[in-house]
Amino acid sequence: MRVCMGWFAVLVALMAPLSGGKTTAVAKSMEKIPFGKTPDGGSADLYVLKNQGGVEVSITNFGGIVVAIKAPDRQGKPGDVVLGYDSLDGYAKRSGYFGAVIGRYGNRIAHAKFSLDGVTYTLAQNNGENSLHGGTQGFNKVLGEARDISTKDEPALELKYTSKDGEEGYPGNLSVTVTYTLTNHNELKIDYTATTDKKTVVNLTNHSYFNLAGPGGDILKHVLMLNADEFTPVDAGLIPTGELREVQGTPFDFRQPTAIGARIAQDDEQLKLGKGYDHNFVLRSRKPGSLVLAARVVEPTTGRALEVWTTEPGVQFYSGNFLDGTIRGKGGQVYQRRSGFCLETQHFPDSPNHANFPTTVLKPGERYHTTTIYKFSAK
Repeated sequence: MRVCMGWFAVLVALMAPLSGGKTTAVAKSMEKIPFGKTPDGGSADLYVLKNQGGVEVSITNFGGIVVAIKAPDRQGKPGDVVLGYDSLDGYAKRSGYFGAVIGRYGNRIAHAKFSLDGVTYTLAQNNGENSLHGGTQGFNKVLGEARDISTKDEPALELKYTSKDGEEGYPGNLSVTVTYTLTNHNELKIDYTATTDKKTVVNLTNHSYFNLAGPGGDILKHVLMLNADEFTPVDAGLIPTGELREVQGTPFDFRQPTAIGARIAQDDEQLKLGKGYDHNFVLRSRKPGSLVLAARVVEPTTGRALEVWTTEPGVQFYSGNFLDGTIRGKGGQVYQRRSGFCLETQHFPDSPNHANFPTTVLKPGERYHTTTIYKFSAK
């Protein structure tokens, strides 16, 4: 696979309907729409990709953001199942990380510091005393160079960017490729690849907020299964303590399908610290590099279902606890608490400071590669 010497390459391939029945390849369909100016004067575009089965995915070259995913419900009625904004201005000037590629390091690093080979690197403190989601200007705030690389059957979009040595405090020039493919099995497949010219750490993910009911309402009735026997407890700063704690007998046991809101208000220390669920779940062991079912979510009203498969060792389940009604999103909708949930596949938070966690170190000559699949259906 060719490694792009730049930010990230995004390939979105659209085939086959979400509903059942025989699948057939369809002609590519991509529309490029101006999406506005970035704060530094760059031009952002929105790329709208469609197939004949009623699937529509919109991506902007600013932050590699998935702006919209329209998927049919059990009646075949399409609805947008991700939160976000109507214009570039929202993504550029407000927080929330809606739909964005997160890097260099998804999630938190304690005290905004880590060490490699005796050298301490200091990062931006943008989450109390900690560093969150890559720093002040992570990958969610940069403009990629876009190129249409469609095939005859698949609309395809490539974006590039180079993360320079020292950017946000991280060592090494990092070249990242992120590939999005929507398969004829209704899977949005995301492949992350990275190389570096200096020893560094990397932990890439996507930060889409889902609400399978479509616009409006909370996510508490969504029924969730998490394929995890353990989770990583956190301290008051939401930094892992280093413990791997069994979910059995706790509100964190989603091994059997359970409504998100069933236990979210229980008198539990970890729920109080996270103001709900905002924790890394340790996925059941499997052969390294192989895909495992991390989560399954079903929305009972619409019948929409989402499966998450990944090669990553963990997934951060976030129940939208810090959405507080101050953000006005698509169509003027006010995003209240728990109006969306995230399933961020990842290595563990603060891994550079925990020797017992799976390593996030990347060395020159090595190739970072992970895969995550979001599979949509309707029941």
